Amino acid sequence: MDKKEIYEHLAKIYLDASSKRKKKSKSYPKLFQYLFFASIAFVAALAVVLNANLHKNKSLNSELALILQPDAVKINFHFDPAKKEAYSMNLNSLDLTRYKALGFTLRKVNYKDSISLRVEFTSAFKEKSEVYFRDIPHRWKDFKINLADFKNISDWSNMSILSFIVEEWNAKEKRDVVYIDNVRLVR
Repeated sequence: MDKKEIYEHLAKIYLDASSKRKKKSKSYPKLFQYLFFASIAFVAALAVVLNANLHKNKSLNSELALILQPDAVKINFHFDPAKKEAYSMNLNSLDLTRYKALGFTLRKVNYKDSISLRVEFTSAFKEKSEVYFRDIPHRWKDFKINLADFKNISDWSNMSILSFIVEEWNAKEKRDVVYIDNVRLVR
């Protein structure tokens, strides 16, 4: 082989090798480009789905409320000498005109007992009105009552007391415990 043949042979090997590299390097950027756009599309679709679910759940489960008692309250009654047991909250002349309902969570301890609970508002003008909740459940249950159901209160702008009362004639058993939690005023 002479120099010219060697040169042509080496040039052919070099040119074939360089053209293969160019073909490989051209195919990788397209693959990365497709993966990049596919990942952007996936993330955008995921964000849309999560955002839609977030707004759907938010609108169903949200309420604007003033929490009066965030912790559970225990009314432990024993009707031997007593005729009623009560838990009262001082509202300090609170203006309730902008609120529509009273909400709270309630349960009893003894599942066999049948208990009714009296919920009573008292205004600063000594107006009293009550609503009874019959058959308190053994498991936690959320209750809401419209403030309009407290018929004897004419002015909600100056409220003084909110009471939860268990009376002897409204309980089957003489001993039991009633828990009240998450007492709130709902707009």
